Amino acid sequence: MDWRDHIDSDPAVIGGKPRIRGTRIGVQFLLERFAAGWTVEQVLESYPHLTQKDIQAVFAFASEITEDVWLTPVRRGAA
Repeated sequence: MDWRDHIDSDPAVIGGKPRIRGTRIGVQFLLERFAAGWTVEQVLESYPHLTQKDIQAVFAFASEITEDVWLTPVRRGAA
């Protein structure tokens, strides 16, 4: 799947953040819903104009943009 078929950005819409093409629903917004425990079914029920392929594109996008990201481990409680 090429996420570019489903995700774009426009400086005039949600501050240019990545979004589902043709909507004001941002990738970050959807990832936050999933992180909060929402299921794909709940998202699709709440936003019926989204498709399964839109959701797959969100995960493909997130996977690609984090592919070369390295986090420096930080101990909890460290100043």
